[in-house]
Amino acid sequence: MDGNSRRNGTTTALVVDDVAADRLAVSALLRGAGHEVVPVATAADALRELGVRLREGTLPDVLLVDVRLPDMNGFELCRRLKAHQVLATLPVVHLSAAGAARDDRRRSLDSGAEACLTVPADPEEIHSVVRAAVRAARLRAEDQALIRRLTLLSETIVTVQAARSLDELVDAAAEGTARLTGLPAVVFVLGPEGELYRGMSPKRIDLALPGRGAHDAVAQLIARLGAGRAVVHRTVVHAPLWPAGFFRPGVEDDARLVLAQGGKAPVCLATPVRDSRPQSPADEAGVARLAQATALAAEPLLMYEVERHVALTLQRSFLPQPDKLPDLPGVDIAVRYEPASQQAEIGGDFYAALRTDDGVLAAVGDVVGHSLDAATVMVEIRHALRAYCVEDSDPAVLAERLDRMLQRYHPEVTATVCLMLVEPDTGRVRIANAGHIPPLVVRGSGGADYAKAHGPLLGLGLAVNRPTPTELFLEPSDRLLVVTDGLIETRGTDLAISMERLRVAVADAPPGVRPLCDMLLDRFGRDREDDVAMLALQLRPGQVRP
Repeated sequence: MDGNSRRNGTTTALVVDDVAADRLAVSALLRGAGHEVVPVATAADALRELGVRLREGTLPDVLLVDVRLPDMNGFELCRRLKAHQVLATLPVVHLSAAGAARDDRRRSLDSGAEACLTVPADPEEIHSVVRAAVRAARLRAEDQALIRRLTLLSETIVTVQAARSLDELVDAAAEGTARLTGLPAVVFVLGPEGELYRGMSPKRIDLALPGRGAHDAVAQLIARLGAGRAVVHRTVVHAPLWPAGFFRPGVEDDARLVLAQGGKAPVCLATPVRDSRPQSPADEAGVARLAQATALAAEPLLMYEVERHVALTLQRSFLPQPDKLPDLPGVDIAVRYEPASQQAEIGGDFYAALRTDDGVLAAVGDVVGHSLDAATVMVEIRHALRAYCVEDSDPAVLAERLDRMLQRYHPEVTATVCLMLVEPDTGRVRIANAGHIPPLVVRGSGGADYAKAHGPLLGLGLAVNRPTPTELFLEPSDRLLVVTDGLIETRGTDLAISMERLRVAVADAPPGVRPLCDMLLDRFGRDREDDVAMLALQLRPGQVRP
């Protein structure tokens, strides 16, 4: 309906009648009651007028249509309007001559009209019918708008709650705010250490963004406005207190803010103030509910970010960095560790390379699970391995001791590990594998094959079923590679297929252990859903005695 007529309290009526005298009479009657009138003579004229007004956004509030039009009767015109997605909301009042009133009333209601008046009619009756039709149509429109708003709000809240990261969260909230208000929107979440996460409505993404100083100013503003406030707080920040450029490049806009506090992290939903017309109560309530839902959803994600940071710090502090490995006699070793993508959880992947009395002990493993607990158990396994191998470096003995350690101190935890004892002087390798992907032997002469080394996971107490270590010999040009499943495992793909892809890839890898690791990370390790750890070793030239 015509938004202008709503605001000034008048209604606009489109009168459709081919008889000029009747059209003028009805128009004069409606104007006398304060209505704006648009008179046309035919159904075709009415459709053209409605098409123009639909494009301009100035649709009438009601149609008064003679049922006996020359080009299309009023019933067919009404049916066409009611079949249109937008025009169906317009109320139609039919005008019928007295002689055919009964049949016309039935046909009118069947076509979808709101009422059928017999003319000539008492002026007050015409006024009453028009007012009732317009009032009913407006109530229906308001109900439909409320349903659309609530549906949009619920869909947005579901999307916000399903976000796997703070970046996804703020983008979803910004898009929902823009759809609820019809304005560009920016959403901010302020972390406990002052870090600022920002999301923008889609139409704003490609535009120039304000610099670091503007973001710092917004972070300080949100912290100050949110301090000591209620759960939801509304305010307007006038330019230039609100930095320019967030809504339009280089333009200063007043900002309407809705701040919510779900815990320690304030959330701010911001839209520009473009005119003096305030938001409707329904719009305000919808944005406030969205702000509350965003704040509640942000809290566990922020806690996860903290835990992820702690777990990642723990892993990196206990895993020797590739450039800080100890010098191990007779072998060249390369290691790599890549945490999962930002949306995934940190796991318990690890590697170790240790000097023993019997040679070099290398290990790659993975504590089952993704949490700070998994990272903590990983550290315990590495420390236990270092302690145990001082007394006995036999891989089978070490696997059994690690198994017992987990059963006693972490009975709910399982882990995989591949333990390899390398004798540099002879090239002899003894392997004990506990549920891990077997090591790949990359032959210098060409090709690659998995070692036939298998066994049950650690932590299950199945030492009695653990096979004897696998034994093989490396040539000076051979390389031994062990990876965690995070490098190759893909949801929906059988692990055996992924293992075969890895085997084919390493067969064509460039020489050396470091280039081998770099090639694998480049080919398989991007945007993984799990952590990746790998270790590659090679005997130093001239090391193996004939």
